[in-house]
Amino acid sequence: LFRSAMQILIRRGRLLDPISQTDKVTDILIEDGYVRQIGDNLDFPAPEKKQIAKKVNGQSADDEVISDESCTINAEGCWVMPGLVDLHVHLRDPGLTYKEDIETGSAAAAAGGYTTICAMPNTKPVIDTADKVNYVRFKAASVSLIHVMQIGAVTKGQKGRELADIAAMVDAGSPAISEDGKTVKDARLAKKAMETAAKLGIPVFTHCEDTDLVDGGVMNDDENSRRLDLPGICNSSEDVIAARNILLAKETGAKLHLCHVSTKESVEMVRIAKKMGIKVSAGVCPNHFTLTSDDIRRDDPMFKMNPPVRRSEDRDALLEGLRDGTIDCIATDHAPHAVNEKFGSMLTSAFGIVGLETAVPLAVTELVGKGVLTPLGLAACMSANPAAVADLTQQYGDGRIAEDNPADIVIIDPAQEWVIDKRKFRSKGRNTPFDGWKVRGRVKMTICEGEIVYRDEHF
Repeated sequence: LFRSAMQILIRRGRLLDPISQTDKVTDILIEDGYVRQIGDNLDFPAPEKKQIAKKVNGQSADDEVISDESCTINAEGCWVMPGLVDLHVHLRDPGLTYKEDIETGSAAAAAGGYTTICAMPNTKPVIDTADKVNYVRFKAASVSLIHVMQIGAVTKGQKGRELADIAAMVDAGSPAISEDGKTVKDARLAKKAMETAAKLGIPVFTHCEDTDLVDGGVMNDDENSRRLDLPGICNSSEDVIAARNILLAKETGAKLHLCHVSTKESVEMVRIAKKMGIKVSAGVCPNHFTLTSDDIRRDDPMFKMNPPVRRSEDRDALLEGLRDGTIDCIATDHAPHAVNEKFGSMLTSAFGIVGLETAVPLAVTELVGKGVLTPLGLAACMSANPAAVADLTQQYGDGRIAEDNPADIVIIDPAQEWVIDKRKFRSKGRNTPFDGWKVRGRVKMTICEGEIVYRDEHF
C-alpha cells in the first residue's frame, strides 16, 4: 500500500485504544498516512512544501509537492478504534473466484471496518508454496485497499500426508499456517508441523474436527436435529482434536490458535491450558456467540456452518470466555458461496456463511449491548488481540492509535439501528442467516494507511 498524502482531522470521537487502555473523547490528526497528533481542539497545520521520493522509469527522483487535500470528519458520538483485524477469511482466490475474489472480499472487509484480513489456504490450488503466497500478495497489492495476509497450508494440497514448504511460505509473508477446512489427522505429522512452526516463530491456526465423529452431520446433534430429521454433529468431534492439539502445543512449545471455538468443553480446555502456561489462544465467530440450534426452525441451508451453532449452554460458555478473556479474538470465518451452493436442503448444501459485513453490528448488539464486553474490550477482541496472535504489528505498526503510528482506523456509530440487507453486501456471497435482522452499531468509515477506503453513504 502507498501512504496517502491527504490530511484527515477526526473531531470529537471516542478514542478506544486497547493497548494503551485509552478511552476518551478527543481529536485525531492524520497526515501522510500516519497519526500525527492526538489532542483537543486540533486544526490542520498550514500547508507546506514537502519533499517526496518517486520512481521514474525505475530511477529515484525527488519531486516537490504541496498537498492541500484535507478532510474533516465529525465523529461525535462515534467510537474511533484501531482498524479491525480478521484472522479467518476465505477469499476463494485463486480458483474459486465465482464465490469471491481478493478485490470483492477486501471491499467487503473495508465496509465491515477491517484494515487487515488473513486469508485461509483452502483454495484451488491450495496455497502450499511460496509462489502461491506471492500470487495473493501481488494481486492484493494491485486490487485491495486494505492489508491482505495469506496463511499457508500445513500439508501439500491439504492432503495430510506431507508437510508443505512452511519456511518458504513464511519467507514470502505468511504469518501463520493452517489446514482450515480440514484437520491434520495424523498426530505425528501434526506434531512435526508444530515443531516447524515453533522454530519459525509463527502460530498454527487449527480447525478442530474429527471427521469420523462428524459422520455426515450437518447441524448440532441435539433435539433440534432430531426434530428436523437431520444428522447431527456432536461436541466431541471438536473437543477431541482441540485436546490433542493443546497437548501437542505443550510438548512442542508451538503457538496454537484454536479457530471458531464452539463448545463449552473447548472453552474450558483453553482456560486450563492458559493457566498451565501453554501458548494457546482462541477465536470465536459472531454466529456462534449469537445463535443456538433453537434458532434453526426448518431445514435451512443458511444455518449450515462448520462448526455448527450449538446449544444455549455452549453459547453461554463462549460468552463467558469472551468476558473473562479465555477467548482472545472475534473472527468471521467469512465463507462466501454461490447461490446454487446454498440452496435446497442442509443435506446437500455447502457449509459456511459470510461475515465480514455483519460482525460489527452483531458484536455491538450481542456483546456490548448485553454487557458481555465493554467498548474497549470489543476493540481488543477485534483489533489488538488478533494482531498480537499473528504478530501482524511487525508489518503494520504496533496496533495502536498513537502519534507517529500508521493510520489504520475504523469509526463506528454504536447507537445507529439498522436492518441487515444481504442485497447490499459488497461481498459476492449472500449466504447469511442474519438477513433482515434489526441490529445496532454501524461502521461509518474505514481508514487504511491514511486512505479513506470505505465511507457509509449517510456519513
